[in-house]
Amino acid sequence: MILFEPVRSRTRAPTLVEQVAVALERAITSQLLRPGMAVPSIRAFARDHGVSNFTVAAAYSRLVASGWLSARPGAGYRVAMRPSRGRDAVAPVRWRPPEIGASWLLADVFADHSIPIKSGCGWMPPAWLNESGLQQSLRQLARVPGVQIARYGHPFGYAPLREHIAEHLGEYGLAVDADHVLLTLGASQALDIVVRALFRAGDVVAVETPCYANFLQTLRLSGVTAVGVPRSEDGLCVDALARIASRGGLKAVFVNTVLQNPTGSSLTMANAFRLLQVAERYDLRVIEDDVSRELLPELAPLLAALAGPERVIYVSGFSKSIAPSVRVGYVVAAPPLLDGFAKVKMTTGLTTPEMMERTVYQLLRLGHHPAHLRRVRERLREAHDALCDLLDRHGFELFSRPRAGLFLWARPPGVWRERGAARLAELALADGIWLAPGSYFHPERVDEGWVRFNVAYSLDPALWEFMRRVGAAQARRR
Repeated sequence: MILFEPVRSRTRAPTLVEQVAVALERAITSQLLRPGMAVPSIRAFARDHGVSNFTVAAAYSRLVASGWLSARPGAGYRVAMRPSRGRDAVAPVRWRPPEIGASWLLADVFADHSIPIKSGCGWMPPAWLNESGLQQSLRQLARVPGVQIARYGHPFGYAPLREHIAEHLGEYGLAVDADHVLLTLGASQALDIVVRALFRAGDVVAVETPCYANFLQTLRLSGVTAVGVPRSEDGLCVDALARIASRGGLKAVFVNTVLQNPTGSSLTMANAFRLLQVAERYDLRVIEDDVSRELLPELAPLLAALAGPERVIYVSGFSKSIAPSVRVGYVVAAPPLLDGFAKVKMTTGLTTPEMMERTVYQLLRLGHHPAHLRRVRERLREAHDALCDLLDRHGFELFSRPRAGLFLWARPPGVWRERGAARLAELALADGIWLAPGSYFHPERVDEGWVRFNVAYSLDPALWEFMRRVGAAQARRR
């Protein structure tokens, strides 16, 4: 069944994804395809119409999101069952790109499954996660008597997991025990607890430029002023931090030590020592956000190990190394500080789910997690190499080439450096591609043309066909 002839115009013709979606909508509304009927498989449709599998998959995803099609695992796609066209019937609404802003990025992004290519996301592909380890851990948890897991947990979290974390951190040179560890609902809650406990509205803290986007929102909600310190490939610009601190009033510095989000860079040992010297000189607290260390194959500086938990508050979690849905994070600090953090935790959310903490503990205790991490690191290294090659071929400027972790920070060539990456992201979204422009990650929302790429989601040919097309269009206009 041939439903349309693709138009590959270099003018303002609709994209191939839009052409496929419109052709199927017409076939459904004209009753050529009726409710409950199977539509051609992605491969068959692509073969019959001379388009790519990726184009068809993107169009089908849009049609599912807008209610034209339904998808069943193992059964392909079918025309959705809809009410008859009576007076009260409601026709499906054409897919429209969401308006991406702070609220979408913080909340709706996790529920919006209508965008086929998620180059801008911050998580690992589900197929890369330790599924067998999680299933085995959950089976172990099912054997625990219900009375032991039905009650509220300890305010500091599940003790065996806290002990395991303290022992594991000792392998990196951080000598602490379980009394230094507070479990939280992910690393994001750990950072929020630290901000609530230590700072008040109007306080000034230093953050990296660029910086983890969600954390900037945490500071804004608390009324804390964030002052940006440039991030380089080697780490934080320590001279800039010293100049800011010398003016007085600076309370702390937040730093993403290893495989930083969004640049993917890591602190060198020399940079780490200089950073701690400035913190000591100006009596600054250092809050070390270290959620991606397990994705780094080699050793790297750990600030808390170099300066101790009295100077450095250490934050991490398991969303990157186990699964995003495993909302287990932790904060490590001197016990007097940790008591205050625990009070904030209990005030704002009571105890954290012990069932999930037990699940993480069982997974780590079973002993297969190191092998899983080695496989993930290798897949990430291969994805980095492939994406760097694509970025080089398309003329992008790369901030660094870490060959590890989830992220690459790159800037497109030509006009986008002047116009900013936000406009490029708007155009991409109309093609079903989610990009993360650098303004998300800047304390003052400045757009300097940079884009964060998740290497695991950025190898789709449709993404690079889009980049080729918009690059050619810009070249013709100049």
